[in-house]
Amino acid sequence: QVHLVESGGGLVQAGGSLRLSCLASGRAFGNFAVGWFRQAPTKERECVAAISWAGGTTYYADSVKGRFTISRDDAKSSAYLQMNDLRPEDTAVYYCAADMSFLRPVPQSADFGNWGQGTQVTVSS
Repeated sequence: QVHLVESGGGLVQAGGSLRLSCLASGRAFGNFAVGWFRQAPTKERECVAAISWAGGTTYYADSVKGRFTISRDDAKSSAYLQMNDLRPEDTAVYYCAADMSFLRPVPQSADFGNWGQGTQVTVSS
């Protein structure tokens, strides 16, 4: 198991940027695939980006391609989500998730057994 804590959320105007961080503690973070999920009110939780345990494979939802970038620094037991050109529809609670399983082509919530508490991102128009 690994304990995850997100930070970096907040209120930003449309077109602005935020960088979310996910700090892990517990088992060796480098052995975990990491996903960033988001959930808006009345909507299902969706994976917006994910990165494999070796960092060689990444996934992006179509809605964020070209705007969001996922990265990891295993020496710091951390993962990041750089979000640029934010839009009101990006408003949601963002969660960091990790699991030792292989990253599927389209990651799902059920693929991840470790979750952070979430951080709110609000984009005003």
